[in-house]
Amino acid sequence: MTDSIKVLLVDDEEEFVTTLAERLEMRGFDPSIATSGDQALSMVQDKAFDLIVLDLMMPGIGGLEVMKQIKSANPDMPIILLTGQGSTKEGMEGMNQGAFDFLMKPLDIEELISQIHEALGKTSA
Repeated sequence: MTDSIKVLLVDDEEEFVTTLAERLEMRGFDPSIATSGDQALSMVQDKAFDLIVLDLMMPGIGGLEVMKQIKSANPDMPIILLTGQGSTKEGMEGMNQGAFDFLMKPLDIEELISQIHEALGKTSA
């Protein structure tokens, strides 16, 4: 059951993240969008999320720094990293710093949903 899983999607590619939010909402999730690291950090302070999907490469505060700040305040927050640069090095570094997993763009929505369920310890619907 995916009802009301609150997911914060963080990516500077607004069209990508908007489309991803629509696709997750159609599948019963409760997505929110941030298009910068600063916005994500502010939203995490104001609202409780079950999981964060975070782009590694963003202008300003990058994904690894955003994750570091979120994890310092909430070490149990599951975070799935996204990278579109074809680099697994940063993804592995993120996992070493506490990310649940990292996924490559273009993103397979079914793989993301599976990872969300796994990160939250739930079985897929």
